[in-house]
Order: sequence, then structure tokens, then C-alpha cells
Amino acid sequence: MRGAGSQARERRQAYLLVAPAVLVLAVVALYPVLAAVWLSLHRFILVFGERRFTGLENYAYLMGDVRFWSALGNTAYFTAVAVTVELLLAVPLALLLNRAFPGRGLLRASVLVPWAIPTVVSARLWAWMFNPDYGLINRMLGGAEVNWLGAPGYALHAAILVDVWKTTPFVALLVLAGLQGIPEDLYKAARVDGASGWRQFRSITLPLLKPALLLAVLFRSLDAFRVFDAIYVLTEGGPANTTETLSIYAYKTLMRSGDFGYGSALSVATFLCVVLLAVVWLRWLGREEGRR
Repeated sequence: MRGAGSQARERRQAYLLVAPAVLVLAVVALYPVLAAVWLSLHRFILVFGERRFTGLENYAYLMGDVRFWSALGNTAYFTAVAVTVELLLAVPLALLLNRAFPGRGLLRASVLVPWAIPTVVSARLWAWMFNPDYGLINRMLGGAEVNWLGAPGYALHAAILVDVWKTTPFVALLVLAGLQGIPEDLYKAARVDGASGWRQFRSITLPLLKPALLLAVLFRSLDAFRVFDAIYVLTEGGPANTTETLSIYAYKTLMRSGDFGYGSALSVATFLCVVLLAVVWLRWLGREEGRR
């Protein structure tokens, strides 16, 4: 009985210690989500002073909204291409940073500079470089007159380039942490057996690096799917909405059109997409951890 009472007191004490953190999370995270869900069930246009409960009408309209599906496609394409390219660049970069050579610490620090620069600042920097009249990119191409941010075929890929430049160091840092967790004895044994560098990479590095790679993909996918600031600074979703993502569409609907009901429905849809993406990656990551 004494042991049971002690456990109950410890449990109550644990709940009391956790309660402030749970309360803060509820205020700053749960309440805004619930408020957005409730607002999405209304037709609320601030300019006209109109606010009435409409149930699921906003979501019914959303399902047939061509602009929503276009923004979703842009967001998915941006996420898939950016994360894939970042991963392909981050792995060899992490392998290089993992080697011992003079100046390795300086190189590791310098590689993180793009990631440390605020996104708005780096996006504005790249916008100047992409300028068709005086931009550095066209000058490097021999004076070509390419409107990188004004042509539908180039604008989204220019935004992807900016994202890759900025966040590849972050992915490389995660991959580097995974590399440093691989025992050196495995490579020594493989070299004794006559395994080539490629065979070591394929049979030792990649399998043991898979959890770190999946974690990097999880973090970057969730972050890339919510992209707003970089594309907004570069193109504001143009030209002709070809770079408009879900976050930008929701922002324009909320802040420019003043339609808080439908804008909230777009925000909730974006949130659900991110949650679904997180669940898929977490289940995959958990499956890989279970196999280990």
C-alpha cells in the first residue's frame, strides 16, 4: 500500500511539473488551430462586415477550387524537387566534411553561412541576382536576357534553387551527425577484406546512414511544404500564380481579399497536408528503427 501511495504521489508530482509546458503548448499551438477550424466554418468577410455560420461550405468550395489544386501541385512539386536535390548534394558534402584535413573546422563553419542568413535577406539577394536587366546570373551567361522570375517555366525552379542553396547545409549537418555515429572499425574491417571505396559506401555507409537520411527528409519535407517567405519575396506567387503555394494562397485570401472564412479553410487544409506528410514519414522512420 505504501508503495502504491508513493507511486501515486510521484505521478501527481510529474503531472504538476508537466502541466505548465502543456498549458503553454495548448495556448500557443492548440488554440490557434482550433480557432482556425472554427473560423473556417463561417463566411467571414471583414470588409463587408459579413459573418455567418456556413458549416462545410468552404471545404466544399475548396474541393472544386482549381486555384487550390494548382497551389497544392506547386507546393508538392517544390517540396519533392527541393528535398531530393538537397539530399543528393548534402550526402557528398557531409562525406567531405567528415574527412580529416587541414582547415576542416573553418570549412564546416563557412558551409553553414547560407543557412544562417535570414530567408528574406537571402531571397532578396537572389532576386537581385536574377534581375533580367542588371542581375549577375544573366551576366555570367554572357549577357543573356532571361527573365528568371517573370517566366512561368523558370520562376518556380529559380525559387527551388534559392531553397537548395540555403538549406543544403542544414541537411548536410544532419547527415554528418549520422556519419559520425558509424564505427570506424567497420571500415577498417572492410578495407582488410579488400572492399573498394564504393563498396564500403554501398554496404556500410548507406544502410547505417538511412535513419539520419529519413530524419533529414522528414524535417525538410515538413519545412518545404510550408514554404512562404522565400517565394513571396521572389515572385509573390507569380507570374500568373505559377509559383503560388498553399501558404501564399491562404495569405492572399486572408490578408488581401479579407475572406477570413475561406482563408482559414485553406490554412486548415495546409495543416492537414503537413500532418499527413509527417505521419507517413514518421511511420516509415519507425519501421526502419524497428528493423534495426
